[in-house]
Amino acid sequence: MAASRISTPEEAVSRIAYLSSDVVISVQPAQAIDSEFSKVLRLSRDKKVPGIVACAEGSIPEILTVRHNADPLLSVFVPIRSGKLVSVTTSSSILLQSVPHLYKLAQYPVVIHISLHPSDYADFSEITSIRQTGFTFLQSQSLDEAQDIALTAHALAVKSGKGVIHFFSARSSSSDKPATTLSRNTVRDILDLRAVRRFQATKAGGSTLHADDGRVAKITEEDVSYVNGGSGNVSGLSSPQNEPVNGYSKAAATENSSVGSSRPGSSAGDGPPFSSATSVASSVVRPVTSEDICKFASEIWEQLHGATNRTYNAFEYSGPSNAEAALFVFGSDARLFGEAISQAGANDIYAEAGVITARLYRPWLAAKLIHVVPKSVKRIAVLEQIRRKTTKWGPVLLDLLTTLKSDPSQGGAPLVVGHQLGYITPTTIHQALREIFQNLKSKSPLQNLAIGLADRPIALAKEYKLDQPKVETAYMKILHQVFGERLHVANALGANDAGVSESTSLNPEFGLGSLLARIEQRKRFMGEVKEAAKTGGFATETPRDWLSRWALSAEDPKKANSIAPDVIKRLTVDGSPSSSRLLSSQELFLKESLWLIGSDAWAYDLGNSGVHHVLASGEKINMLVIDSQPYSERAVADAERRKKDMGLYAMNFGNAYVASTAVYSSYTQVLQAMIEADEFDGPSIVLAYLPYHKEDDSPLTVLQETKRAVDLGYWPLYRWNPLNEEKGEQNFSLDSERIKNELKEFLRRDNQLTQLARRHPEFSPNLSEDYGSEIRSLQKRKAKDAYSRLLEGLFGAPLTILFASDNGNAESLAKRLANRGKARGLKAMAMAMDDYPLEDLSNEENVVFISSTAGQGEFPQNGRSLWDAVKNTTDMDISSISYAVFGLGDRHYWPRKEDKVYYNKPAKDLDARLAILGGKRLTDIGLGDDQDPDGYQTGYQEWEPKLWKALGVDNVEGLPEEPAPLTNEDIKIASNYLRGTIKEGLEDQSTGAISAADQQLTKFHGTYMQDDRDLRDERKAQGLEPKYIFMIRCRLPAGVATPSQWLQMDAISNEHGNETMKLTTRQTFQFHGVIKGKLRPAMRAINKALMTTIAACGDVNRNVMCSSLPQKSQYHREVYAVSKRISDHLLPSTTAYHEIWIKGDDDKKTQVAGDAVQDYEPLYGPTYLPRKFKITIAIPPHNDTDVYAHDIGLIAIKGNDGRLEGFNVLAGGGMGVTHNNKKTYPRTGSMLGYFAADKVHLACEKIMLVQRDHGDRENRKHARLKYTMDDMGVDVFKGKVEELLGEKFSEPKPFHFESNIDTFGWQKDERGLNHFTLFIENGRIEDTPTFPMKTGLREIAKVHKGEFRLTGNQHLILSNVSDADLPAMKAMLAKYKLDNIQFSGLRLSSSACVAFPTCGLAMAESERYLPELITKLEGALEENGLRHDSIVMRMTGCPNGCARPWLAEVGFVGKAYGAYNMYLGGGYHGQRLNKLYRSSIKEEEILEIMKPLLKRYAIEREEGERFGDFCIRIGIIKRTTEGKTFHDDVAEEESDEEA
Repeated sequence: MAASRISTPEEAVSRIAYLSSDVVISVQPAQAIDSEFSKVLRLSRDKKVPGIVACAEGSIPEILTVRHNADPLLSVFVPIRSGKLVSVTTSSSILLQSVPHLYKLAQYPVVIHISLHPSDYADFSEITSIRQTGFTFLQSQSLDEAQDIALTAHALAVKSGKGVIHFFSARSSSSDKPATTLSRNTVRDILDLRAVRRFQATKAGGSTLHADDGRVAKITEEDVSYVNGGSGNVSGLSSPQNEPVNGYSKAAATENSSVGSSRPGSSAGDGPPFSSATSVASSVVRPVTSEDICKFASEIWEQLHGATNRTYNAFEYSGPSNAEAALFVFGSDARLFGEAISQAGANDIYAEAGVITARLYRPWLAAKLIHVVPKSVKRIAVLEQIRRKTTKWGPVLLDLLTTLKSDPSQGGAPLVVGHQLGYITPTTIHQALREIFQNLKSKSPLQNLAIGLADRPIALAKEYKLDQPKVETAYMKILHQVFGERLHVANALGANDAGVSESTSLNPEFGLGSLLARIEQRKRFMGEVKEAAKTGGFATETPRDWLSRWALSAEDPKKANSIAPDVIKRLTVDGSPSSSRLLSSQELFLKESLWLIGSDAWAYDLGNSGVHHVLASGEKINMLVIDSQPYSERAVADAERRKKDMGLYAMNFGNAYVASTAVYSSYTQVLQAMIEADEFDGPSIVLAYLPYHKEDDSPLTVLQETKRAVDLGYWPLYRWNPLNEEKGEQNFSLDSERIKNELKEFLRRDNQLTQLARRHPEFSPNLSEDYGSEIRSLQKRKAKDAYSRLLEGLFGAPLTILFASDNGNAESLAKRLANRGKARGLKAMAMAMDDYPLEDLSNEENVVFISSTAGQGEFPQNGRSLWDAVKNTTDMDISSISYAVFGLGDRHYWPRKEDKVYYNKPAKDLDARLAILGGKRLTDIGLGDDQDPDGYQTGYQEWEPKLWKALGVDNVEGLPEEPAPLTNEDIKIASNYLRGTIKEGLEDQSTGAISAADQQLTKFHGTYMQDDRDLRDERKAQGLEPKYIFMIRCRLPAGVATPSQWLQMDAISNEHGNETMKLTTRQTFQFHGVIKGKLRPAMRAINKALMTTIAACGDVNRNVMCSSLPQKSQYHREVYAVSKRISDHLLPSTTAYHEIWIKGDDDKKTQVAGDAVQDYEPLYGPTYLPRKFKITIAIPPHNDTDVYAHDIGLIAIKGNDGRLEGFNVLAGGGMGVTHNNKKTYPRTGSMLGYFAADKVHLACEKIMLVQRDHGDRENRKHARLKYTMDDMGVDVFKGKVEELLGEKFSEPKPFHFESNIDTFGWQKDERGLNHFTLFIENGRIEDTPTFPMKTGLREIAKVHKGEFRLTGNQHLILSNVSDADLPAMKAMLAKYKLDNIQFSGLRLSSSACVAFPTCGLAMAESERYLPELITKLEGALEENGLRHDSIVMRMTGCPNGCARPWLAEVGFVGKAYGAYNMYLGGGYHGQRLNKLYRSSIKEEEILEIMKPLLKRYAIEREEGERFGDFCIRIGIIKRTTEGKTFHDDVAEEESDEEA
């Protein structure tokens, strides 16, 4: 931080606090809203500006951001007690609520910098209210003073060992010119780093935060007796150099360690020099006194004077030395008064007056004040800017009176007159002075005379207004959805609370009082209604009848609220005085749902009493408490902040309904909890989890944090109803799998855990198990010991092989190396790096590390912990071990020269670090490169022999032959027609997974095993296996489903999945989050809905797609029938599916040949196809199924009679690619010709059979039909198909495509039926607080008489709605916001695959990120008039291409987390592949490319020109003519150079 200029006192203070602290607590109005200080602190941290006081040279201070209402001073205790210098930057809004903490913190050297609020008219009562807490108080009033006094505060805190509060009003320096900053050297000198180091060496221990720990700041005083010639005793604040001076000890402590410093120059300045030969010193330890504080402050100010020529004193006086009257100003206008007095004319009543201000407000040093006030002063006007007075006399007035009356030198104490200082401006200052001195000099001055305006002008009121964080509106929206007009929130933000401050109105105690008053008011109103019903007084008898009916059901929400509108209507018509009187309170006819809304701030000590009062009231009041602490911050926060568990507290209370909910985990459970809370007869607490770091965090961030917290039991989902016991039901309902220990103990005490485990045996292990890092350590130790026992019988040298693998290659290599080592007589074992107990490493003899490369040169997930430990260790000695490292990477993966460092970075870094730690290399590092002819094997085959030679086992004879690795073909042929051991694996309850072979086989059954990648790291840290879940995909030809099927799919997702459904790019339903125990019930439910999942995945023909075509429904039915025929014709014949998933336990199956089940696959044979096989049908002019992208693409041809005639047949399309492997590429289908509709299913069969017999079964990356056709040649392939068919393809018929996107909104078909295409972003059907989509579609399905059509672009068509049903259907769509299609053309044309967190292949986000990216581009679209232009943009998380990104005009394909390859130039009709434009770019670069390009497109495009065509025409990308040229002429050439 070189010398620079500062413009505000907050800027000046922030800089000093940053340089002078180990930790800065930055208190902000909200995480997303900067305080006056936080921006400077953040910029300094981001620029990596080193602090001055850190123990390690160049270290950066830690900046902790805390919201102002989250009891921020709690965050001070842990770091200050651990020997870290802590400062706090805050507004004055936190002071009163922090009083209990201030009393304890006053005995620690913490510095609190306070900007008094409101900034334009500060309220100094916040300072006077805390003046007795034991802190030292310093005040500054200008820019220069702000940094000088801030530095004084830090130096004084260290010297005295006591807390210092530095306060200021920003208005005082608003007219100051920018000031020059103090140099780093000046700051360093004044801080006295020796004193700093002594404090940092102390540790205060584990005292509780919630009780006074008895700590007192003490000082060591030396009494020196001279022996040789000296006389007298000299007492000074001094000590030998190696003994600390200022002690920080507990009252009861017997030893007094010290962390202060000797006063600079004390030996020279306070007495003659002495040495050990001439003096004897004895030490006295005593508490720090006010005089000590004054002495230290004076020394610091003397140093500052030498550095800046600025002078400071405890009290400042300006004015004539013979003044008879003076002002004592305690407010923000002291300088303004001084300037006005200095400009006074001779005739002004306030001429020749003096001005006094307090620099050191506490301790109040009477002698110092007496010293500065001239003896001539006879009258003093005290001006106190205190807006909230609690006593008749102002605190400063009382201080002054006490001081002056105690001065014996004063013959008669000056007359002191108090004034209340209001809002003053330069234009009103002279008038104010006249009023003050006219009163002061009168015979009987008035006390407490108000000067200036009582409040600042409204136009200047710019203080931060409390606002509900964006993400927190989720729960409020749900409340409004559930209760509608019944909802009454007592402490809603923005409510008019009759002048009560918002900070007060948000307190639960205030809300309770408000609701109790409302309850009482309604009771009185009910009495009035009953009386009116009896006595009458109405114009007619009608109101009496209705009032009687209402009174009978007034406490029943449903009945009362249904009757209320009719009652109000009758009273309005009646018009009598009695009716008018009741109508004046007509809102009370409603039985309201009463709520208090709070945050996790209520869970701290200072807010919990209000919650207690609500519970103790026993009233029917509901509390919604939103907890926003992210799971990832809990480890740090729990130690410091110690929130109370309000749910547990309320459950122990015994009379309340309690629920713990999380909207981003289970929307349904939130609804259920709110409804149950409202129905409960008594108080309720609904704890609502909504974790965020900043208030504007994306939903993705909130979702990931929520999942971790719920999955690991940090935030369990449950409902507790103490009245259920009376109904014979369980009080406790667990809605998630795990609970934390405190809750578990409560349930044990309540005798519920056993019953719950009995009711839900699948939860029993989770309910009874504790998790923690110690479990993980135990697992590592057991695994290592088990290996050791296995190797005891071997006699060779030990060889430990540790791998880090993300795709299995490094793991396979390590295990094969271990087997080869054993064959050579070595004691070889292989295990994942993170499964290895690191403490054993220094005891090893030979260690081999094998690591692949993940992300941006990162270690794979199962190697990161070991690497972090090795990288950061300072004391590990591995000089006794010999090691070798082999890395797997891809030199082309990061093509830019500056990114070459990422190639095999983990292996290179590890090899270098092990050498630094003293390890001896067995051989040079080996590097495997995917770009080599044999991939990583090329480098490995060179490296492994060198390893054996180094170990002395290179010439071993009689080595056994290694078995060939197990391939997918082996698995299929050994599976007995897809049975494998799936059934046995499903019954294994010891794990949530199935075997690796079964994972391949279950794909044929329509399900993939996955794990939740959001939770991998946390579960591993907790000693748990991954969160294994299954994805289920339905087989749904053409994507047509009945309303009944929709309802059944909806129920399956709720009961067995994660409460969402995915509409896929292949027109079918997909379920996620299905655990193994629910897999079979889910499959059965799907089949019960007359659907199936067989062959939805795997090496078979998958779901057959078909254009949705709502405009021509009759024609669509004909084409749909063909798609159904093809699907049925190519269905596998194995009965394994029925055996495993459908048949009951009592079903019997006839078996032959002993126990073998005889099956037969007439089309597929026992090994099925080499790879997946996909068929689609497009109906021109709509290519909404991407007909060119599939193994077979059928283009429907209409005859002259308007009926389906036949199809043009394309073959060889396919999307899957491997990054940087140019042998893999996407391909568009080649035209084979035309074939009649009634026989096209046979043509599809023969194409599939040629692929079955000629496809590559050795290399799965080369096994798709596209490669078979390119290897054989299109003509040869076509000939093979025609040979099997027995006839030839005809010449293709003409056709024309116009787009490959959906047409949204209402359309009418030729039969007069209506169809509505809904926009379903990326196909995800779910409920959110802002959009209850899933609920809406469920309600529509209950009344819909037509069908649903899923589109290939992941959207949904509500089909076959009659005109008679149209109004009702439109109303339902509007009710649930499903009719909204007013999105940008880019968003409507976008598509994304699932990717994270469930897809195991994903390298980057897709479905969860693309909407955010589009939002950031929509501003540019608006600016350039492109909002309604369709631009096809697609994103996938990996290069497998599920969302068909290679055909998009703009495509993004995940390369690493947050990094994507960008492709441009695809055809708008889906007819042309795009091409690589930029590799491995992140969001910032994407926006930098797209925004100017969109602007150019808007300006330079030709009439009707599409974006992809435009990119080619202007030359920024070359046209891709066929799949084999996909990698040619890319915009960003890959470099072969290595960094």
